[in-house]
Amino acid sequence: MIYRFDILTSTNDEIARPDYAEGDIVFAESQSAGRGQRGHTWESQQGENATFSMLFKPHFLAPDRQFLLSEMVALGVTDTLSSYGIEAQIKWTNDIYVGDRKIAGILIEHKLTGANIDRTIAGVGLNINQRHFSEHLPNPTSMALEANSTFDRHEVLERFSKNVMYRYEQLQSGKTEQIQADYHSLLYHRNAEHWYALPDGSRFRGTIMGVEPTGALLVKNEQGEVRVFLFKEIEFLLKTEQ
Repeated sequence: MIYRFDILTSTNDEIARPDYAEGDIVFAESQSAGRGQRGHTWESQQGENATFSMLFKPHFLAPDRQFLLSEMVALGVTDTLSSYGIEAQIKWTNDIYVGDRKIAGILIEHKLTGANIDRTIAGVGLNINQRHFSEHLPNPTSMALEANSTFDRHEVLERFSKNVMYRYEQLQSGKTEQIQADYHSLLYHRNAEHWYALPDGSRFRGTIMGVEPTGALLVKNEQGEVRVFLFKEIEFLLKTEQ
């Protein structure tokens, strides 16, 4: 079920309450404290986009395989965009790009109980009808800009719900290889050389070779060495930053 609110502090916080069921979605027109990856806030023009969170209870999945849930949600977004004729890619870990512009961001939060995943919350910010963005955002885009059309946001949300539940059913039935193959096929910058930055400020040119089941990114440097990076250990550089 989809629950709609005018304003919330955070859709992730709201859906963490115990009265929501698996597959439920909480949608808010506005968030006062919406969260993005790397501790950023998610900015959205009220009434034009979709900021929402979805609840899963993947007790069947071992904690060391939790990245499959990130892959599943990312594919739910790209499947939805593709159904509108917008071909998107997945920028590791969970940003969604069209070309070199960001159209959506995903924040995954897990709660573990003992050796099991008790629940997973997927927070999504999807730019739908917004055409003008803040100047300090480096590379935003939206469905409206990409398709030169206006969309029914609630229809987009319903379509996402169906697409991501299809992917979740794949995961439940053990079709993990299909999920991983589809995720890899859509990896932004895969098999092409680009610039990256490390936490110490150094930069290097490398080629993304893939993502391990744990979620670690594999990048081959110019010396032919394949290095393994975890979240926050590497940063993609935009063309304006190179």
